[in-house]
Amino acid sequence: MRNAEPRLPAEWEPQAGVMLTCPHADTDWAERLDAVEPVFLAIATEIARRETVLINCPDAGLAERVRRLLLERGAPLSRIVTAIAPSDDTWARDHGPITRLRDAGPELLDFRFNGWGGKYPASRDDAITGRLHRAGVFGDTPRIPVDMVLEGGSIDSDGRGTLLTTRSCLLHPARNPHLDAASVERRLRDLLGATRILWLQHGALEGDDTDGHIDMLARFVATDHIVYQHCDEPDYPAYDSLRAMEAELRALRRADGTPYRLTPLPWPGAHQDARGQRLPASYANFLVINDAILVPAYDDARDAEAAARLQACFPQRTLVQIPCLPLIQQFGSLHCLTMQFPAGIEFDASIRG
Repeated sequence: MRNAEPRLPAEWEPQAGVMLTCPHADTDWAERLDAVEPVFLAIATEIARRETVLINCPDAGLAERVRRLLLERGAPLSRIVTAIAPSDDTWARDHGPITRLRDAGPELLDFRFNGWGGKYPASRDDAITGRLHRAGVFGDTPRIPVDMVLEGGSIDSDGRGTLLTTRSCLLHPARNPHLDAASVERRLRDLLGATRILWLQHGALEGDDTDGHIDMLARFVATDHIVYQHCDEPDYPAYDSLRAMEAELRALRRADGTPYRLTPLPWPGAHQDARGQRLPASYANFLVINDAILVPAYDDARDAEAAARLQACFPQRTLVQIPCLPLIQQFGSLHCLTMQFPAGIEFDASIRG
């Protein structure tokens, strides 16, 4: 008998496509659209060169403009799918579906999204997956609504049943106040096939408003290998927390009892917004896609070093640096903007928002 348990694939496994939600004038990007749009188009173009890019737009006019701009950049039309979906913001990692695999094929888990614990309006973002599914965007892939708040940026999978996450986010009382750690573990086991949860107690970035998303702190790059955002700035307010996270990572063990290989990522210099707020620049917020890895760059002296370390983790993939300084003005980066879908999903390419 085949194993019917669900599995959350690792990001480096073959993909069908990646979802983006377009920045527009009715979001917090309104005053920065000229700066953020080139970043968005660069990410979408690199994805479309290798797999399908699904782009949610608030109206048909913007969808047509996005397609035209992508075609001008050389993105193949056959890999561009646009759909109409009103949105509050652009962070598809957190409002997009989390796709699990079963023997019968992929399934879209539509967790609730409440604006990172009620910090921001989120009702339109929370409705995106259901809206796209009803429109047939995901073909025959089933959608399963889940009455639990879970953001894609808050968990990272090794593809073999181990999840890496933070207590500060998953156990935050504004998300699932009725669930303690044991209850969360049971739900992640039942829904995602998680056999082990590696909880981090420490780790934080100034300006991060997600309560400690793991994709800004530490990521699997192989089943036995974790990269993490190192800090070498002693005066940084979260310096002690990041050093404590480093110690926690060294203490983690794989299922067979062996330690993980660890690669520290260099610490980017200070970047502030117009009010002097320190922004959460992190090299851990990279995206793995078919045959490539997209890595954030911050117009920083450490950009090249970060790219070299991540290239060494994925030597068979093309590394592409994406200038993400405009993204962190809204406290997220490259990975936060995207949500990947594993191979097996057949997008309806006839849909043109």
